[in-house]
Amino acid sequence: MAKLAQGAKYRGSIHDFPNFDPSQDAETLYNAMKGFGGDKEAILELITSRSNRQRQEICQNYKSLYGKDLIADLKYELTGKFERLIVGLMRPPAYSDAKEIKDAISGVGTDEKCLIEILASRTNEQIHQLVAAYKDAYERDLEADIIGDTSGHFQKMLVVLLQGTREEDDVVSEDLVQQDVQDLYEAGELKWGTDEAQFIYILGNRSKQHLRLVFDEYLKTTGKPIEASIRGELSGDFEKLMLSVVKCIRSTPEYFSERLFKAMKGLGTRDNTLIRIMVSRSELDMLDIREIFRTKYEKSLYSMIKNDTSGEYKKTLLKLCGGDDDAAGKFFPEAAQVAYQMWELSAVARVEMKGTVHPAGDFNPDADAKALRKAMKGLGTDEDTIIDIITHRSNAQRQQIRQTFKSHFGRDLMADLKSELSGDLARLILGLMMPPAHYDAKQLKKAMEGAGTDEKALIEILATRTNAEIRAINEAYKEDYHRSLEDALSSDTSGHFKRILISLATGNREEGGEDRDRAREDAQEIADTSSGDKSSLETRFMMILCTRSYQHLRRVFQEFVKMTNYDVEHTIKKEMSGDVRDVFVAIVQSVKNKPLFFADKLYKSMKGAGTEEKTLTRIMVSRSEIDLLNIRREFIEKYDKSLHQAIEGDTSGHFLKALLALCGGKD
Repeated sequence: MAKLAQGAKYRGSIHDFPNFDPSQDAETLYNAMKGFGGDKEAILELITSRSNRQRQEICQNYKSLYGKDLIADLKYELTGKFERLIVGLMRPPAYSDAKEIKDAISGVGTDEKCLIEILASRTNEQIHQLVAAYKDAYERDLEADIIGDTSGHFQKMLVVLLQGTREEDDVVSEDLVQQDVQDLYEAGELKWGTDEAQFIYILGNRSKQHLRLVFDEYLKTTGKPIEASIRGELSGDFEKLMLSVVKCIRSTPEYFSERLFKAMKGLGTRDNTLIRIMVSRSELDMLDIREIFRTKYEKSLYSMIKNDTSGEYKKTLLKLCGGDDDAAGKFFPEAAQVAYQMWELSAVARVEMKGTVHPAGDFNPDADAKALRKAMKGLGTDEDTIIDIITHRSNAQRQQIRQTFKSHFGRDLMADLKSELSGDLARLILGLMMPPAHYDAKQLKKAMEGAGTDEKALIEILATRTNAEIRAINEAYKEDYHRSLEDALSSDTSGHFKRILISLATGNREEGGEDRDRAREDAQEIADTSSGDKSSLETRFMMILCTRSYQHLRRVFQEFVKMTNYDVEHTIKKEMSGDVRDVFVAIVQSVKNKPLFFADKLYKSMKGAGTEEKTLTRIMVSRSEIDLLNIRREFIEKYDKSLHQAIEGDTSGHFLKALLALCGGKD
């Protein structure tokens, strides 16, 4: 097993086998490879139940007993992905890494992703062992081979990482943190061109503890995360390498959970990546990777491997995974806190919310009104002018344009736009022209009109708006439809779902800070899922989730994790169903990280066949002046492509142009 730091708990999924007998194991493997076909089940069962140290002893005993090389025999006996996986497990970790890097730089082309993954994630000690293993196995110098196969700043950063000289002191100088923040800011955001050497020096040499503080201070100082600056200032493989370094500094298990998810999502499986990670992390941090994977992707690593692979290859991977977290539905006690910290660190209170649409400088409502009138006069419509004006003015400025348009021309701008535009573009432009509360009121009205109810729209709006926004929506609804919002909700919904929506629609959520004692009491109240019936549980959740302040609820969720080793979101999904489950989950996700909640909604509106244009429009309109910039950052962080790219690939024409103008950047 891997050597542990003093006081650290073992977080691997593979353990030393008790009563280990290397000679007996060598004989078992020899017999399993005798005859036609071989006993693959016996091979995988034995190898996945021994630690790497024990496998090395088996190799030595195999050679002593039979005069043959065990790895050579396994290669001969097995084939394909299963062979690569088993042989990978048989090599010492440093030699396995060395083989991966040798393969990545051999032949035509370079597997940059493999180089990045290994060199960005390994500790100083692992790097030193890798360099020595490469020299021993191939009689070549690893640094010289990487220099020969890469170039530019990408090459320079790889060479820095290959030195294995990252500082390891946990004592951090606040002055040096501030200096590094300033140096990074001046090297990127404040400089014409980028001083890549500063990024390389600081990110390649400072300790993890130091850099985490640098990242926190960078966000406070510049208003944007370090990842956003890297994406804006760097490019290509160098950008990917630096982003991977940052991810590993923040959380190496989270980095690998993301790599594993991407290796299996979509059509086809990136088996080389899957094998490499499952082999290399099985005795280091697989339990943490599993936990973060389930928290982040709402499914267990075990279930995704099970659904994405087959045969002995699948069985071996599942053995390395070590367990199905969906089956138990529980967090590991140690990793529960890791899971909580993942979203607590990005809590809304720590990040300034920023929209993408701002008041236009030198605003001239008279000129805008005339330009819009001209764009709609005569044959044809100048959609480009309409889009350009309306998407580059704040909502308050649009209201001034409406008033000026009526004063000048005696016409209703909204009516003219409605007659000139059509389809998705008309819905988007008309939505932008409405005051926010009236727009939300209209969306709620539409969600309750006709046959059937759009529960998703009701939940999205009522679960995410502030008290002030909810109160304004109530006034707008009454003004526009001569009926209270509460009456409308009562008529169109029922049961606990109705009660929850009406509670949210009062706009009476507390607005104070956290109360730790009360948070513990609240957590206890909803943690006791065994007492009372389902109706009683839903009532208890409603009383807390619909009335407590966001800041207080974050503390409740943390106390809930401490008490139960469950995430409150997973408990809701397990204990509840239907619309009640969906609205509670939406509240929890909004409390944890509202921009991420909307990023998920946007992604789901555009993935797969067809686009949910109404959801896409509603979010782009309603968040454009509030937090769309933050949503963009969460989107690219989670889905590895920008919101701009997603919109570009899923919409077209003038609707596309207007959405991209609201999006406000390519990231």
